[in-house]
Amino acid sequence: MLLRIDNLCVNYGAIRALHGVSLQIERGEIVALIGSNGAGKSTLLRTLSGLIRPAEGQILFDPQNGARIAELHKLPTHQIVRLGVVQIPEGRQVFANMTVRENLLLGGYLRGGEARTAIQEIFDHFPVLSQRRDQKAGTLSGGEQQMLAIGRALMAKPTLLLMDEPSLGLAPLFVRKIFDLIKQINAQGTTVFLVEQNAHMALTVAHRAYVLQTGRVILTDRADKLLENPDVQRAYLGG
Repeated sequence: MLLRIDNLCVNYGAIRALHGVSLQIERGEIVALIGSNGAGKSTLLRTLSGLIRPAEGQILFDPQNGARIAELHKLPTHQIVRLGVVQIPEGRQVFANMTVRENLLLGGYLRGGEARTAIQEIFDHFPVLSQRRDQKAGTLSGGEQQMLAIGRALMAKPTLLLMDEPSLGLAPLFVRKIFDLIKQINAQGTTVFLVEQNAHMALTVAHRAYVLQTGRVILTDRADKLLENPDVQRAYLGG
């Protein structure tokens, strides 16, 4: 077990956004979370990152395979990142007036002097970013900005990468590239928790998946099984 969420409840004022959510992620997996708008997917990721505090439940993270289990629900965001849980936010949220290189260096701030070495690894992985290293991030295309957001997150050397709607607003060609990148990142050893409205693409790359509806997990299975599930096809795959 890398991450375990037990009976997580999150409130926005008097409104309960997550109702007793429980799920588990094993090392080396890509786990997808699918659901309609307003289901609570982004709320769950923001809670994992420490941006929202749960009303009930716990989030347990085991970064060193049993040596120490961290209670993420009790930690501030910077400590969660230091443990290896890094989120790529919805909408990319690059620093538009900073260069590509500056954005990447910010992503690696916890690594100190290592960041300048790590940045070359990112440029090797994303040649287009190397070509645009001195270009302001706000002038990049949507797909290039998403690559930058992924590269910035990888600069922190995550154990668990949280991805919030990585295909949002992208042209179909870039959507395919982004999902190919997700598979490559996972193959290189990073566990991925993928929140995505493009359910078909998410289930195609994931090992397992959960379906979230109005703040509750209503279904979980292997991703290939969910692709064949008639209820999932009807609700999320246009079947």
